[in-house]
Amino acid sequence: MPKKVDHQARRTLIADALMQVAAEQGLEAVSLRHVAAAAGVSAGMVQHYFRTKDEMMAFALAVVRDRNQVRVTEAIGRLGANPAARLLLRTMIAALLPLDQESRADGRVALAFLAYTAVRPAAARELRDDTAQMVGFLATVLPGPDPAADAAGLLALMEGLGVYLLGGQYTAEQALGALDAQLDLLFAR
Repeated sequence: MPKKVDHQARRTLIADALMQVAAEQGLEAVSLRHVAAAAGVSAGMVQHYFRTKDEMMAFALAVVRDRNQVRVTEAIGRLGANPAARLLLRTMIAALLPLDQESRADGRVALAFLAYTAVRPAAARELRDDTAQMVGFLATVLPGPDPAADAAGLLALMEGLGVYLLGGQYTAEQALGALDAQLDLLFAR
């Protein structure tokens, strides 16, 4: 009787290995050979699940997206019913910032993917959609005369804080302080 294989588990194992390689060695080190070695599988198995590096990268980004969604959902769930808009935004953004070891690893992969898409416009399509959805959501929660512009600025602040956290320029306290200062400005109008 043939062995039953959990294909999604294998894809996730390979994506986790890709994320490990990208987080530890940078995106330029991501190759079928390096990912296979990190996953403890053959390069042929990696090729079976991901024909190209773009496919591997897109799947790894989807894993990061799913993990971020879980973090955000759990953090917002702890707020209870009908939290204030400012608290909702702060909680959501803080959950997305790379403030602990797991979210830093995911953040390094997301940042590497962002750099990867800078020279591969086709690979950036999903990021554009995610960005538009995030700005759209933020705009529905923010007060003020131009919530879409404020949402774009808040998203840019979040991304910048993430880069500074990953690079060690900001501590968690500094990043959250900058976030709080911006939210105070936005909600004081």
